[in-house]
Amino acid sequence: MRSELRPLSAVPFWICALLAVTLGLQFAWRLTRPAVQESAELPPPPRHGALRLASFAEEPAAARLAMLYLQSYDYRAGNRTSYQKLDYERLTGWLDAIQALDPRSDYPLFSAARIYAENPDAARSRRMLEYVYQAFFDDPARRWPALAHAAIVAKHRLKDLPLALRYARAVERHATGSDVPLWAKQMEIFILEDMDELEAARAMIASLLESGRIHDPAEIRFLRDRLRELAARQARGKPPSDSRQPR
Repeated sequence: MRSELRPLSAVPFWICALLAVTLGLQFAWRLTRPAVQESAELPPPPRHGALRLASFAEEPAAARLAMLYLQSYDYRAGNRTSYQKLDYERLTGWLDAIQALDPRSDYPLFSAARIYAENPDAARSRRMLEYVYQAFFDDPARRWPALAHAAIVAKHRLKDLPLALRYARAVERHATGSDVPLWAKQMEIFILEDMDELEAARAMIASLLESGRIHDPAEIRFLRDRLRELAARQARGKPPSDSRQPR
């Protein structure tokens, strides 16, 4: 007994849409590169317009598929190039094109900060961290977690406290939403302490307390205790008031 063919209209819409997006991405990809043999090098990033055209008005789905392609690139057959050795200029170009396709997605910057920036090559890591920093300002309320992680990478992996301070300061000043946790607001304080900038750390805490942005009694108590601890550290580090310099 032969089975009857189902009409195209019986296929769920999401399957048709996914197939169309996949075919469109493949078409756009072919348009953006010459017809050459397969290479281990990451190809040039697609143009924003080409990706939008290929998405068939399904930008979020197309952005997710493009990210899957990008993240699986170093696992493709015949490609032995680890993502840690890719051309990071091209890589940031891909991330930028995908982010532009779906600006509300957290995935590209999450990957940038937590995967591609965690690179033992300091130059590549710095290039990715700078990309995260620049992209943060387009939507601080949504993108602060990526920059907060970038500050952690700069501090602990690169051992670059001034760079970590730059990122932490941007989070504190521009990510002002009520959903930003206290630890993110305090990163600048902790980094200033690590740099032995105790007076600046105290000024930062005092500014937070006076700003009215902190409402949780436990958080306020914690900051006041921290302020007293810093004052005590400063007092211990100062010479006695009646000390005299030798002549």
